[in-house]
Amino acid sequence: MSGTLRVCELDTDLTEKLKKFRFAGKSNAAIILKIDMAKQLVIVDEEFEDISLDDLRDELPEQQPRFIVYSYKYVHDDGRVSYPLCFIFCSPSGCKPEQQMMYAGSKNCTVQATEISKVFETRNAEDLTEEWLKKQLSFFR
Repeated sequence: MSGTLRVCELDTDLTEKLKKFRFAGKSNAAIILKIDMAKQLVIVDEEFEDISLDDLRDELPEQQPRFIVYSYKYVHDDGRVSYPLCFIFCSPSGCKPEQQMMYAGSKNCTVQATEISKVFETRNAEDLTEEWLKKQLSFFR
């Protein structure tokens, strides 16, 4: 049932922006998405090019959830380079319950709209490090 739950719609411009981002092939670029609570709409909060996870973490609000679409330059142990597109749901434990419910209820439809298969969650923005992301990505080898 949770796969069909849709709390918020996606902004129409967002779908096109995500499609362009997906095929741009940029490394270490991010789109941070937030929910406009009044309109119940997933919208772009901020966009970044050439941003490390450390810097991205500093851009996130401390007590509000966010969806992050992140294109990451991943250098494998054997020297190969890939550019996985990741969807990260960051929901800090100090968030208001209604915000957590809005984001949790909108996550699946947002992931489907992004067409990203590498989906990760964290309850602590401090987890967003390169080491953490590499560990998450290691399951997709």
